[in-house]
Amino acid sequence: NGWQTCGHQKVSSQEDTGASSDRVSTCGETPNEEALPADGDEPNAARVEVTLTVQTSLVPTSAPLDVSVDDVNDSSLTIKWKAPETIGEAGLDGYTIEYHLDFPAASDWVVANKELNPANCYCIKNLTAGDLLHVRVVAVNPGGRSEPSTLAEPVPIREIVDRPKIRMPRILRSCCVKQVGEQINLVIPFLGKPKPVVSWLKDGQSLDTKRVNIRTSNTDSIIFIRTAQRDDSGVYEITVKVDSFEDKATFTLQILPGPPASVKLVDIWGFNAALEWTLPKDNGNTSITGYTVQKADRKTGEWFTVLEHHHRLTATISDLVMGNSYSFRVFAENQVGISKTSTVTKEVATIHKRGIVYKPPEYQEHDFSEAPKFTTPLNDRAATVGYTTKLLCSVQELMQPKIEWLKNQMIIGDDPKFRQISSQGICSLEIRKPCSFDGGVYTCRAKNAQGEATVSCKLEVKRMYHQITRGQS
Repeated sequence: NGWQTCGHQKVSSQEDTGASSDRVSTCGETPNEEALPADGDEPNAARVEVTLTVQTSLVPTSAPLDVSVDDVNDSSLTIKWKAPETIGEAGLDGYTIEYHLDFPAASDWVVANKELNPANCYCIKNLTAGDLLHVRVVAVNPGGRSEPSTLAEPVPIREIVDRPKIRMPRILRSCCVKQVGEQINLVIPFLGKPKPVVSWLKDGQSLDTKRVNIRTSNTDSIIFIRTAQRDDSGVYEITVKVDSFEDKATFTLQILPGPPASVKLVDIWGFNAALEWTLPKDNGNTSITGYTVQKADRKTGEWFTVLEHHHRLTATISDLVMGNSYSFRVFAENQVGISKTSTVTKEVATIHKRGIVYKPPEYQEHDFSEAPKFTTPLNDRAATVGYTTKLLCSVQELMQPKIEWLKNQMIIGDDPKFRQISSQGICSLEIRKPCSFDGGVYTCRAKNAQGEATVSCKLEVKRMYHQITRGQS
């Protein structure tokens, strides 16, 4: 292991008068003339070529770089470092981590890992809290151990203290509004190491644990109120403490007022209804500033606001529709806002119809019977022999008149040469492949019980002539 071929050597052996001499020269170099055999040497002189090997020295790597503490607690220490700057041809097999206590100072170095550690970090476990530890790292390869790289200062074995920090949710950075009787469950996350000590205050006083439940974990604290009451309104303060460090945060919880205790329908007259209600049982720890009154038609069930910011405990609702039945509800308001629930009247206000009998006006029936009338007349036109043509006109169809076509005052009838069509007041006569005898005066006649109407046109059927070019006989 570690041997390398350096080069070839030539060894010449010569026997002369019982004495022998060996001369060595390096391959590739010209030996001296004294080393060459003379002309009188014996022919059996032997030439031997020998390969020599020499051992090269293996050196360890340079010291590991940047040894530092990655993590520490009351029973373990994790360190990390960087690879040596110079490793060499022998490579790197791993690292040895060693430590010793700061007291006594003459204590021996203890190897933390039984086998070489290939990674650039290591966790030393089963340590005693309160000790001061010196740690060093040594790189190992076939050339031996490198120079050790030691931590600059001894490391105290104890839990690292992270300053406490409360992360207040955004919804609690402003006033948190809840309804009387509503369930409250608020989560306040925080940071801190080791586990912080959490305490709560309300308006500078300790919380009533009979009404408010607090649950605290390593990362958050939860305040839970099963049924909110107006006494739960106030400023809540949370304190998170680690050793001598602490962090505080506050938020305001405001309970909205409840609805009026009862709403009563007092009277109904004409198109009006009178209402009366009582004060809410819970005002949300602040005075009631007004009431909102809404009505709903029993047919549609949709609620419409009729009064806003009303200060009295009575109200008159007007402009109700005759024949409809109405329900009413009332919301309470304070400085925080309007109550989420309302109180609805048990009675229904029905606006009865008065004793007026509606008599619809009498209208004379219009007589739509009249004689036919053409709206579009027939137009004179010319046709070519052998090419189908069509005559068109339109007539009013109020009384569905009977349509007849005449040629030269003679009824055409069911002649297959002609096709008669009448649809939605449009009358057409199609003449299939007319000849010169089909020319004449065509008449469309519409008649019903009230009379008749006619329109006429003249049809001229022309013969087609072919031009004879010169040179043709």
